Amino acid sequence: MSSLVSAWRLTSARWAETAFDGEGARLNGGRWNRPGHPAVYVAGSRALAALEVLVHLDQWSSGIEFVRFEVSIPDQLVDRSWKVEWHNQRILHRDITAPNPQPCTQDFGDRWLRRSPMPALEVPSAMIPEESNYLLNPCHPGFKTLRIGTPEPFAFDRRLLEH
Repeated sequence: MSSLVSAWRLTSARWAETAFDGEGARLNGGRWNRPGHPAVYVAGSRALAALEVLVHLDQWSSGIEFVRFEVSIPDQLVDRSWKVEWHNQRILHRDITAPNPQPCTQDFGDRWLRRSPMPALEVPSAMIPEESNYLLNPCHPGFKTLRIGTPEPFAFDRRLLEH
């Protein structure tokens, strides 16, 4: 029996039905993809998923209702090649942790999405680079083998939103 990687997606309840279609990243891009490439970003823990969303919120976001999903990914379907690329292509710590997405990380993610050896790519978090996020390719045939849980309500402690 293969082991599973647990990952988490936190999103506005408004977008729960389409949280895994990759359309948001296709339209807007992200740290590991440019616009035009569908992708789904998930975090390696509930806490990291919350941090990855919290960094983009402000005091006006307190009325947003959130949901979280658990995603189970078979370990053998996780590509960990970014570690090699980091050294070969000079993707540096500063590129990963920069406030805005950098061309080198987006180039790497776009290439990965096009060739898609597996449906999930492990990448470092910009918030805590020692922790993992996962870029999911919703166009990959193996994406259908990922187990996506049902949405569960999630609320930030309001002290986190008080600046």
